[in-house]
Amino acid sequence: MFLVKAPCVIAGLDVAFDAFRQLDASVCTSASKRDGDRAVPGEEIAEVSGRARALLAGERTALNFLQRLSGIATRTRQFVDAAAGRITVLDTRKTTPTLRELEKYAVSAGGATNHRRGLFDAVLIKDNHVRLAGSVSEAVRLARARLRSLLPAVEVEAQSLAQVREALDAGADIILADNLTIAEIRETVALARGRAKVEVSGGVTLDRIPELAATGADYVSVGALTHSAPAVDISFEIQAMPPW
Repeated sequence: MFLVKAPCVIAGLDVAFDAFRQLDASVCTSASKRDGDRAVPGEEIAEVSGRARALLAGERTALNFLQRLSGIATRTRQFVDAAAGRITVLDTRKTTPTLRELEKYAVSAGGATNHRRGLFDAVLIKDNHVRLAGSVSEAVRLARARLRSLLPAVEVEAQSLAQVREALDAGADIILADNLTIAEIRETVALARGRAKVEVSGGVTLDRIPELAATGADYVSVGALTHSAPAVDISFEIQAMPPW
C-alpha cells in the first residue's frame, strides 16, 4: 500500500501503477484517492497486489514518480489557494528534461493553468530576442512577418515601463512584466487595459501572491511550481499474504 506521511495533494497515481504493470501485467491496483485530492499523514491512498518480485522491483520507480508529481501538485495548490481566484497561476517551461508532460499534468492536478508547452504554441519575445532584433517593436514585427497567419499569441517580456509602452504600440497580445516593482506592475495594468493581458513573473514567492493579485494583473507565472517543488513523503509498505 502507498502510505502518505505528510499533508499533500496527490498526483501521479496512474503513473505509479504503470511502473508495476510494466513489470508484471497481472498486478492489480486500487486507489482510495484521485489525482488532485488532498491527503493527510497516515492515509492509505492506494493498494497494489501481485507477485513479490514485481512489487520489489517497481517500488522505487513508482515512488519516485508519485512523490515528485505529488510534490508539484502540493506546491501548486498552495499558490492557487493564495491567489484566491484573483489572479490565474501559470506554470513555465522550467521542467525536468523528458518529464515536461508529467510535470505539467501535476500542475493541472494542483489547480493551476498550463502555460506554454514548447516553442510551438505561443511566441514569447525575451530580452535576448530584443537584443538580437535591435528593439521590442522590431522583434514583434519580425515574429509576425515570419509566421503570418499561423502566429499564436505574441507575448513580450518587458523589463521597464518604456518596454511596456513599446510592446503595446507594437501590438503585443500579452505583456510579461518581468521583475517590475508593484507600482510598475500597476501602471502596466493601467496602460494595457483594453489592449493586452498582463502576466507577472520574476521573484514570485508564495508570500507575494496576494500583493501581486491586488495589482489587477491577469496572470502570474511561477517557475518554482516545477523546478524546485519538494517531493512528498510517501512510503510503499508490503504485507505478505497468508499461504492459504
